[in-house]
Amino acid sequence: MQKTKAKNNKKIIQEEEEDQEEAIDQSQENELEYHPIDLLQDNGINQADIKKLMEAGFNSLESVSYIAKKNLVTIKGLSEGKVDKIIKAVDEILQYKIQPSSIALKERKKLVRITSGSKELDTLLGGGFESDSITEIFGEFRTGKTQICHTLCITCQLPKSDGGGEGKAIYIDTEGTFRPEKLIPIAERFGLDPKEAIENVFYARAYNSDHQNRLLLQVCALMSEQRFSLLIVDSATALYRTDYNGRGELSTRQMSLAKFLRNLQRIADEHKIVVVITNQVVATVDGNGFGGNDKKPIGGHIMAHACQTRLYLKKGLKQNRICKIYDSPSLPESETTYSITERGIDDPQ
Repeated sequence: MQKTKAKNNKKIIQEEEEDQEEAIDQSQENELEYHPIDLLQDNGINQADIKKLMEAGFNSLESVSYIAKKNLVTIKGLSEGKVDKIIKAVDEILQYKIQPSSIALKERKKLVRITSGSKELDTLLGGGFESDSITEIFGEFRTGKTQICHTLCITCQLPKSDGGGEGKAIYIDTEGTFRPEKLIPIAERFGLDPKEAIENVFYARAYNSDHQNRLLLQVCALMSEQRFSLLIVDSATALYRTDYNGRGELSTRQMSLAKFLRNLQRIADEHKIVVVITNQVVATVDGNGFGGNDKKPIGGHIMAHACQTRLYLKKGLKQNRICKIYDSPSLPESETTYSITERGIDDPQ
């Protein structure tokens, strides 16, 4: 009798401890996912210097810590001495330190995964498009890259329990292929109000590679004011192919592209969002005389190293498309088939 009572008491204590841990985790999730740049004022940094940081696109302490000192010094009005003082204040507040990998494992369990709209594709991706990282989608024209992007603009607004990110989307369009009317049937499919869903998708057209980079400053400012869960760049490389010509400008092009991709990763880390970019391909003809070719994503090693997950899309029968895991640190190399419809990405019928 006493043993049974002791077991029951032990069970009650364990349940209470689990509830307390769950409550702590929930409260941590409800807190801001980044530290506002205004916190520097409490550590001896004057408001004028904080304003200069914000004008340069730094709206959080994390964004300052993720950037190299030499880039901060280039901000007009900030001397090397001021930058040293800012970096010291940021380090004191954030207190980065080496931790056991068990903590990293716990943090990865908190990652948000946004559904693609297809169960088959979500299974391939381990649950959906992952936050805190860059996912690249590449393939020939008419393989459905832009359709996936339109679908994600809607699914990112869904509750997390339904495979969403409970946030808004930003769509940077470099090829003029964004069509807001496509969002209406997708929103209806997922039970969202089309008018409200479209309002939650912010859009910008980039006209050259420099403009494309400058738009990220506006992205940072918006994300410091509102809750976003998705950033799309469709496509990330199109403007670089036309703005830089020949081998003589190859190095300059790759440096600019690397800077753009680094800023994308900084935004993903800072705001814990899903970043999806599309990429074009180039056909490389082999030299064996048989006329064979292979489709390769452009951007070279710069693009390959910057993206965590790379997806290769191919055309299938009728409206079907094939998605293959081209590269990923956690997903095995495999492929699946899904369908393109007016209502977004779906499973083949």
